[in-house]
Amino acid sequence: MVHFELTLLLPHPGPPVLLSLPLLSGESGASDDELASDVLSHYSSASESASVVDEATGGEPVDEQTAQEETEDKLKQCIDNLMDKSAKTRLAALDSLGGAFSSKLLYDFLLERRLTVSDCLERSLRKGGGEEQAAAATVCAQLCVQLGGGDEGEEGFKILRPVLSAIMIDGCASVAARQSCARALGMCCYVSAAEDGEDLVKSMSHLESVFTMSYPNREGTLPTPNAGTPGLHGAALHAWALLVTLCPASRLTVLLDLHLPKLQACLESSDVNYRIAVGETIALLVELGRDIDREFEFEDSDTLCESLKGLATDGNKHRAKNDRRKQRTIFREVLHYIENEDFSEEKIRFGVEGIYIDSWMRRRVYDAFKEVLESGVRHHLQFNPLLRDIFGLGPPLILDSSVKSSKISRFEKHLFNSAAFKARTKLRNKVRDKRADVM
Repeated sequence: MVHFELTLLLPHPGPPVLLSLPLLSGESGASDDELASDVLSHYSSASESASVVDEATGGEPVDEQTAQEETEDKLKQCIDNLMDKSAKTRLAALDSLGGAFSSKLLYDFLLERRLTVSDCLERSLRKGGGEEQAAAATVCAQLCVQLGGGDEGEEGFKILRPVLSAIMIDGCASVAARQSCARALGMCCYVSAAEDGEDLVKSMSHLESVFTMSYPNREGTLPTPNAGTPGLHGAALHAWALLVTLCPASRLTVLLDLHLPKLQACLESSDVNYRIAVGETIALLVELGRDIDREFEFEDSDTLCESLKGLATDGNKHRAKNDRRKQRTIFREVLHYIENEDFSEEKIRFGVEGIYIDSWMRRRVYDAFKEVLESGVRHHLQFNPLLRDIFGLGPPLILDSSVKSSKISRFEKHLFNSAAFKARTKLRNKVRDKRADVM
């Protein structure tokens, strides 16, 4: 393959755009019209990009460093606004920071400002209203993801854990704030908890105190939920399930005996989303039990399977159609796993890479990051060393055009992902053993 160079003069100040394009042979099947279309497409996108930059800078071309400085200036202003007297200004700053933390990797910028940001978030959590507390808790989780699992992230978690726990268990706080704090507590602990396990034990205990309020009473009947509490219980249960994946085998055995029977009773909950959270957690606990002991069986598995079959085929007309469809899909998967260890594999693509969600543990971990990062989760999978380590992806890829064009088979990718995840699981099991004494 040979190349020719084409110089395009864009209709704005600045140097011409020099394109290096492959001159394809007749075997490629590409016509002159197609090549011309590719050139025009590149020219069009270059013009559009230039116009956006020009608009932001008054018509002057801007390099990458200048754009980075402008972004950092805006973030600094947002941090300053977190200390403003106006609740509206603080809330807007939290929303802006949340969007930036979700969509960008800002470790270097945050490293020297982490204590300032943590102090501001703690102030919003302690003194803000319900909406501000909910937004601040979400940013707390995103901050921990940005800082990663090192000393910096652990340092921030030590500051924020007590206040997150206090709001979550406070019956007078808004349900939205408590729910957001439960999600943030689980994520921050998962990312930042020290190896001695003390923070893990405390966080799990606080989460248990919330979702066990949905457990049946002494008479065996489920309590009547108040408005919003099923969502709170579901968030706490999901966060607790995330932390269960870090527990040593000795602790897991205790948790299985304690929680599986009571969670089975919660499958009768009147809230569809909480029923689904319970079903997913049951599947995760059974999977972890089988990891410890291949012969693991839930004592009342026949009754459990009957309940799951009923939910997997639920056709009650009084439920919303979408709720019925969602419930049937999830509980079919749970039932298939409980009966046959059959898991519906899913692939998540980002850039030229992808990960396979091929276990309940892997799904819980991915869903937890997706809840915190929302649409930015794929960007973090590409570039955030923390997520890449957790999912066994290795260092971020730096690709040129030749690498991008090469492909490996789906089976080869699956083998690579599975091997990397198993290797990381073995490493995490060593950490679990260190925590066992604390548990």
